[in-house]
Amino acid sequence: MKKFMWVALAVSLFVIPSRAQQVTPASDVSAGYSFLQVGGSNGVNMNGGTGSVAFNANDWLGLVGDFGFYHASPSSVGVSATTFQFGPRLSYRAGGRVVPFGEALFGGAHLSASFGGASASTNPFAYTMGGGADLQLGASDKWSLRPEFEYVGMRQNGATENCMRISVGIVFHLGQK
Repeated sequence: MKKFMWVALAVSLFVIPSRAQQVTPASDVSAGYSFLQVGGSNGVNMNGGTGSVAFNANDWLGLVGDFGFYHASPSSVGVSATTFQFGPRLSYRAGGRVVPFGEALFGGAHLSASFGGASASTNPFAYTMGGGADLQLGASDKWSLRPEFEYVGMRQNGATENCMRISVGIVFHLGQK
């Protein structure tokens, strides 16, 4: 009986690290592809990349920095957009392989257009509301696939440009909480 108790104690010590692998990561970094539609259904469709860094305060609240770079060439007009936003991310961690989240980001954007040697640019206030999910890849809890769908508003001079962003990226989780 005494040997059984020692074996049970040893097995339980091996279970603790395996449970710790499912806890909240201290932070994560992500990079991926993004489609940004500026101006609704008749607007400009732009392709580009996004990246983010998140620091998790606890298992449900994270602070995010999100950066995006997009480009399009409709009718030989070069159009570029850069976004830089920060804000909270609320995650639901139920211990499974899928972690859904919602976020509200605030910051700015830089939009520029050029055609035939002439160019113009503007720097509106930008905000993003949306969410997605981290889908664990394989047996490791360090890598995830992150699809996202978000509304992006760009506000300047009393008018708001309605935009939509769809992204998919790879996430690397760092540390543990």
